[in-house]
Amino acid sequence: MGFLPRPIDLINKSVGLAGAKIWRGLPYGENPRHTLDVYAPKRATGQSPVIVFFYGGSWQTGAREDYGFIAGLLVARGYVVVVPDYRLYPETRYPGFVEDCLTATEWVMAHIGVYGGDAASVFLMGHSAGAYNAMMVALSPEAPEVAGIIGLAGPYDFVPLKDPIIKAIFAGPSDITETQPITHVHGNAPPMFLATGARDRIVLPRNTTALAARMRQAGGVVETRIYPRLGHISLLLSLLPYFAWRGRVLRDALAFCDACRAGDFMFRSEIPLPMVRRSL
Repeated sequence: MGFLPRPIDLINKSVGLAGAKIWRGLPYGENPRHTLDVYAPKRATGQSPVIVFFYGGSWQTGAREDYGFIAGLLVARGYVVVVPDYRLYPETRYPGFVEDCLTATEWVMAHIGVYGGDAASVFLMGHSAGAYNAMMVALSPEAPEVAGIIGLAGPYDFVPLKDPIIKAIFAGPSDITETQPITHVHGNAPPMFLATGARDRIVLPRNTTALAARMRQAGGVVETRIYPRLGHISLLLSLLPYFAWRGRVLRDALAFCDACRAGDFMFRSEIPLPMVRRSL
């Protein structure tokens, strides 16, 4: 009897890539995990905006080939998409995975023009641990200038650490708050779209509301959405057309990208006040 397909394989098969040119396993560094895939629209005229997608997995699991469905959805809307791998625990600990994502972003800025992407219109997008990585890259003083950040269910303010493995992953710094994106907020950060699900019990919505509040205090630009019907995984799955009825996350995220590219930074939070209070 053959092996049953994984759910992620069925999801990937449901999203076509016929309209994409694909380059797989491009190296951005020396480690075997320092590779990335690039997807570009076949019929693009001129340079296309770019989304670099960092997957989640608690900094312990994940593989770029599992996220072709993300690339397919975004390529169909005119984006060049880059999906990097990065080192995971126990091969590395904080800040190793952040350093990898920074290096991958630098590679994109230097080389994406060869693949039809516009280096002046690069967005970083991540889900869960991937949103953490994207945010830490964007807030780094060493980061190249990107057009915006899309954070989906990101852990941005999660001390004290409780899980033993997460404690081991972030055991390096003497001051644990240095590992938290909220610590590194500054007013010159790229515009941010922060989305979470009200039913998320893995990464609580307060991570999103707390970071958004700190960003606004610093004078940064941030749009915040909490989707009432969505949890941690369903937030990502809602990008798929047949789950979009539960929350128009992809529509809202791409509207944010359009606004950034147009220079329209007059964003607002669309979180009902009672929901904000429940999330803090």
